[in-house]
Amino acid sequence: MQATPKANRLHLAIFGRRNVGKSSLINALTGQEVALVSEIPGTTTDPVFKAIEIPPLGPCMLIDTAGLDDTSKLGALRIKKTREVLDQTHLVLLVLDNATENLELEQELKAEIAARNIPLIGVLNKIDQGTSTREEKEKQLGLPLIEVSALYGRGIDQLKEQIIRQAPADFEAPTIVGDLIKPGDLCLLVVPLDQAAPRGRLILPQVQTIRDILDHQAVAIMVGVNELHPTLDQLKNNPRLVITDSQVFPAVAKVTPDVVWLTSFSILFARFKGDLVELVKGARGIKKLKPGDRVLIAVACTHHRQEDDIGRVKIPRFLEQYIGGTLNFQWSSGADYPANLEDFQLIVHCGACMLNRRQMQQRLQQVREKGIPIVNYGVLLAYVHGILERTLQPFPQALAVLLSAN
Repeated sequence: MQATPKANRLHLAIFGRRNVGKSSLINALTGQEVALVSEIPGTTTDPVFKAIEIPPLGPCMLIDTAGLDDTSKLGALRIKKTREVLDQTHLVLLVLDNATENLELEQELKAEIAARNIPLIGVLNKIDQGTSTREEKEKQLGLPLIEVSALYGRGIDQLKEQIIRQAPADFEAPTIVGDLIKPGDLCLLVVPLDQAAPRGRLILPQVQTIRDILDHQAVAIMVGVNELHPTLDQLKNNPRLVITDSQVFPAVAKVTPDVVWLTSFSILFARFKGDLVELVKGARGIKKLKPGDRVLIAVACTHHRQEDDIGRVKIPRFLEQYIGGTLNFQWSSGADYPANLEDFQLIVHCGACMLNRRQMQQRLQQVREKGIPIVNYGVLLAYVHGILERTLQPFPQALAVLLSAN
């Protein structure tokens, strides 16, 4: 359970005012003292993530948030961070207690959650303290409330049952590559071992792709770039699919037979995490770039930048070579995502292996609303090297979009 990547977990966010017992509720749900509990209002300042297991949902991520009514000097920033959690949330628990009055804040949050189409569960905590006001608050809020005492564990089983009932079953795409292969098919994975590769291990998209291939009873063989040609020569039959790191597209495309599907980890993750068709549409924006245009490069993780980093060095170099001029680049990393998206002529996003599917789709929606073209690393690198059409052969819908634009 602990080995499940954060981005592949069902995200449950707990919202409410200060001191209604959000942290206590997390401790009750996990059966552990994992969240700091205090009678002092505002103990939780920033969103806190805790990995848990809820059978039969499996690995989940509980998010403890700052109080909606934080009035400190940093309160506005904390509430902003709290609301940003909604971008990656699959299910919300909205917590009140008997002392909560004037539910205007809760009503505003409920409307925002509904607008985002996120399932919502109402929780009335601290039922061990005084007479219950559940019916009154249900009427004000227009939301059923489950009565619990996080301190004494009352109502926690009923809350878990409700979480299981309301948790979306489709929070994650069903497969990375499984729909492209059959049992027994051979997949060649080309993995360059450069400075960015972590010593002694593979990067997350590679590991998850291998697991998906094995889950579908197919065969995965991993090779370096220089070993691809001799490996193909030794095979009795062509592989079903060659998957490569986008950075070595030209070398791999040159060696891979035309009859073999060729794609990249980044393109596979474009549809696993987001919307491949939308990212292919964004390739039109590359063609329209002019010297001086602004380009945002968004990286979802905060890895150490290498000397020839793909986001900081290689992609800017390829883009400027492609348009024959200098561009104005800006970078964002981690959870930061600029509000001024309309200031850019193109957005280039990483493969999003560290984001959950909802979070990446939320980013795509923000871009779509502003009419800004967006691509990811794999789509961009295939496009500037003139092989995007080939790398989309396994994906007819995305290929049709590309051909319709030519």
